Amino acid sequence: MNNYIKRLVDDEIQKNLKVFGGVLVEGMKYCGKSTTCKNLAKTIIEFQDPKMGRTYASLVKTDPNYYFSKEKPILFDEWQEVPEVWDMVRSDVDKTSSKGAYLLTGSSAPKEGATMHSGIGRINKIKMSTMTLFETGESTGEVSLKELFDGTLPVRGESNVGIQKLAEIIVRGGFPDSLDYTEEEAVMANKGYIKLLVNEDVRKLDGVRRDPDKMQTLLKSYARNISTTASDATIKKDMEAEGISIDDKTFLDYVNTLQKLFIVDNVKAWNPKLRSKTAIRTADKKELADTGIASAALGVTSKKLINDINTFGFFFEALCMHNLRIYAGSIDGTIYHYRDKTDLEVDAIINLDDDRWAAIEIKLGVDEIDEAAENLIKFKNKIDTDKKGEPAFLMILYGGRIAYKREDGVLVVPITCLKN
Repeated sequence: MNNYIKRLVDDEIQKNLKVFGGVLVEGMKYCGKSTTCKNLAKTIIEFQDPKMGRTYASLVKTDPNYYFSKEKPILFDEWQEVPEVWDMVRSDVDKTSSKGAYLLTGSSAPKEGATMHSGIGRINKIKMSTMTLFETGESTGEVSLKELFDGTLPVRGESNVGIQKLAEIIVRGGFPDSLDYTEEEAVMANKGYIKLLVNEDVRKLDGVRRDPDKMQTLLKSYARNISTTASDATIKKDMEAEGISIDDKTFLDYVNTLQKLFIVDNVKAWNPKLRSKTAIRTADKKELADTGIASAALGVTSKKLINDINTFGFFFEALCMHNLRIYAGSIDGTIYHYRDKTDLEVDAIINLDDDRWAAIEIKLGVDEIDEAAENLIKFKNKIDTDKKGEPAFLMILYGGRIAYKREDGVLVVPITCLKN
């Protein structure tokens, strides 16, 4: 495709196509799933096409061989609109033992009650998110997480992105269509996304009518508590302060709905072996899938962020967590956070599948670097490294411009110098 911007997930999809018969790419609407998969497919079936969608759906049910005999890989875009496709793909892969024959995209989980086999061994799932700073070209990529884990990279780099630009990036978000927008246009687009989400998408998910005002207030409360371990009770209380009453059952249903639509993207707590008995808090860190959505939900602009450094700090952390999640995922890693009963916290832990790990503190400004480094070293000394191993590195991810290594060994890296 012309002018296609390569995404980090591209390589992962291509690797999976060599091993599995089908690959399902999931993620929030408009994050780029369809564009990426169309770039790889030879045949494209779009179930949400306003002109042909119903025809496609009808043919899949009445004459599936019409499509399954076409040139592969075949893309079934928004497959959950016609859940029968899943079993058809699984069955065809079983019969033919083919690899890389099918691509599926989905912006939500299939409706409850859809009868499907698991697809284990035939269809593998990959999650896709909105764009990272490296993908948008706003990170130099001079510091690579993979190379840091491998111990092959000298830490040096310099970014030309300042605090004002970071605030604008946070408000704009990472949707591919927003890259050329002004801030005003991006805010308009993100507010439109939320309007569509709370009025249509939450109902289309399973046909259940949900109160748009309650759903929008939930998003606003999540945004107000972004990058914190706020409890459900705190979120509910915040909603009540906005004049919205919601019971526990409804609250859980609404949060679950946003998770199925890939909007809520919480970070789980890390539970390592410690040198001494210290209770580890297990609450999720509250995150939304894109800072542009969080900003629009709360009515945040770049000017407001610059004038409210506390809120700016939380939203900057959300931006960093979003990028770290994608970077870590592309090198077979998972992102966590840490907090124990002594209130010792570490913003992000990356744990690779081979059990190598690293600890990262996230700070907007340079004046917090010394304290963050002390915190990381204190945390490292708590870990039972005989069982867990030494950290591959300790890092402070910040809003500054220069990447370097401190005398105590802690790395200091601008988010705008980082890549996977």
